[in-house]
Amino acid sequence: MMTPREMLRRMRPIIKNWHYHLVTVGFPGLVVDGRIVSEPANLGHGWVGFDFAQAFSRPTRIMNDAVMQALGGYEGGRMLFLGFGTALGAVAILDRQIYPMELSHLPFTKRGLIQDYVGSDALRRLGRKRWSANANTIIKHLRSILDVHDIIIGGGNAWRIKPLPRRIRLGDNQLAFAGGFRAWRRGARTAP
Repeated sequence: MMTPREMLRRMRPIIKNWHYHLVTVGFPGLVVDGRIVSEPANLGHGWVGFDFAQAFSRPTRIMNDAVMQALGGYEGGRMLFLGFGTALGAVAILDRQIYPMELSHLPFTKRGLIQDYVGSDALRRLGRKRWSANANTIIKHLRSILDVHDIIIGGGNAWRIKPLPRRIRLGDNQLAFAGGFRAWRRGARTAP
């Protein structure tokens, strides 16, 4: 399983000739005030308290990976980003204020949590058709609850949602790169 030291070992040959001044790290877990607060279930240990700024020898910002994608796709107003991957990453940006939400751990039915119905394990267990229906239900409910004007879905499984609901933008990982750059413009809590 990937640890931060293993990630750096693999990255060093790739970035050895790059010229960069700042680093943004997108982390697949809970990040509060730029700090990783819990070890992720799908990675190795050692993330909490790891000094990325020292490891990269550059100023470094840590943010949730869904926040990075949301920030990269934000065009103003009230937006919701939903990342359908290992679990469900969710971020609302409401009039430039960023609100990450840990929705995966909320109940979806009496028998299970949201991640049990739209996470990667659920896709394998339920099949694409039932999984897509669950994803569409969650999108519909969140759209009505949050009164957002724009919804982007991303994550490794977003393209599997068929049919894609109307007025939904399908994002991609390039949004995370854009979000990583934008994170340095105004800070990590406010969108440009």
